[in-house]
Parts: sequence; structure tokens; C-alpha cells
Amino acid sequence: MIEILIVWILITLGVVTFSAILARIYSVEIVIGVFASLTVVANIIAFKLVNFGPFVVPSAVIAYASTFLITDIVSEFFGKKEARKAVWAGFIANIVMVMVVSMAVQWPAAPFVDQKAVEAFNTVMGFAPRVVLASMVAFLLSQHHDVWAFHFWKKMTRGKHLWLRNNASTMVSQLFDTIIFISLAFYGIMPGNVILQLIMGQYVIKILIAILDTPFIYIAIKLAGIISSKTQVAPE
Repeated sequence: MIEILIVWILITLGVVTFSAILARIYSVEIVIGVFASLTVVANIIAFKLVNFGPFVVPSAVIAYASTFLITDIVSEFFGKKEARKAVWAGFIANIVMVMVVSMAVQWPAAPFVDQKAVEAFNTVMGFAPRVVLASMVAFLLSQHHDVWAFHFWKKMTRGKHLWLRNNASTMVSQLFDTIIFISLAFYGIMPGNVILQLIMGQYVIKILIAILDTPFIYIAIKLAGIISSKTQVAPE
């Protein structure tokens, strides 16, 4: 099963990289849209806990961890301002998602719809306010830190060592995200040792994804340069 999960991670990172290449050629809004989509999907599926080897993690861990690759690539291609734009786009997209889904849950179903199906829908799509708040706070703080840290390390290394700023920014930001989310969402509800296990388990998986995403940022830069140089043609 671990091998299949690794393949899923690589496919997700590959799609993210492809969207970044398209954004470099056409418009940054392409990859910002993918970023917002991944954050929305992650929040919807996060309530299902799954096994990743010996660890218990939300099923959203792959989708959400991949968003940090996007902010790093956007930072590298387009700068700090556009990366922050992506973060705020993701935040607003999640607010809209919560509003719309909450409305759908509260909206009475048609009388001919099976009641069990309605209850299942409401159970799956219903959001716990505390968990949503924890997710939003963790998202804003960790993603803004990721953008800041990426450019901090870029300045410190004078634009060299892309692998360093990619990993240093992502790994620390992921730690902040994991601690903030788990603590705000489950403190006082779960025993302290369980909370610690959740934090450690999620962070280990996020570190794995951060390591795996490093080659992809190099691939994105290389391919975007090759493709854009070949598509520099006069307007029709």
C-alpha cells in the first residue's frame, strides 16, 4: 500500500508541476486556481482519517501538502506578491466552500429523496466549526510563513541553492501548520498523547512529501524555460 501512496503523491506533484508550467507560459491565474482547488478539496476530505504506514493522517494530507510546492513555484516564477495572492485566493475559496456546503446541508431535501441518503450527505458534508476555524488559522499562518521563508532563504543564499529554500520554507511551515491545526482542533477533546501522535504522524508524512517535491520544482523551472522559449512567436 505504501508504494501505491507514493505513486499517488508523485502523480499529484506532477499535476501541480504541469499547472505551474502552463502558468509560466500563459498566466499565473492557472496555478492559483489549482492551488485554491486543492485547498478546498483538502478541507472537504480532511475528516476521513486513514493509515499511512504506521501513522494515522487525514486523507487530505497529499492534496494539502502539495499546495506548499505551488507557493514555492509561484514565488520562484512570479514573486512574493503573486504567491500571497494564491494564499488569499485559497482562503477566500474555502470561505465560499464552507458557506455553500453549509447552505446545502441546512436546505431540506425533496420529500422523495431517501432519508438515509440525506443523513449520510449531512454527516459527510457537515463541518465542525472548531475544526474549520483551526484549519483556516493554520492555513493562513503556515502559507504566509512559507512565502516569507522562501524569499528569506532566497535572499540569504543570493538566489542560489533552490533546494534549500524549497525545503527549509516548506518543512518549517508544515510544522507550524500541523501543530496549529491539531492543537486548535483537538486540544481538550483528545488526550495529550494522542494529539502528540497525530502531530508527529502528520509531520513525518508531510516531510516525506516535501522531500519528494524537490525534484519537481527543478523540473518546472527547466521545462517552463524550454517550452516558453519555443513558443515565443509573433501574435497572429
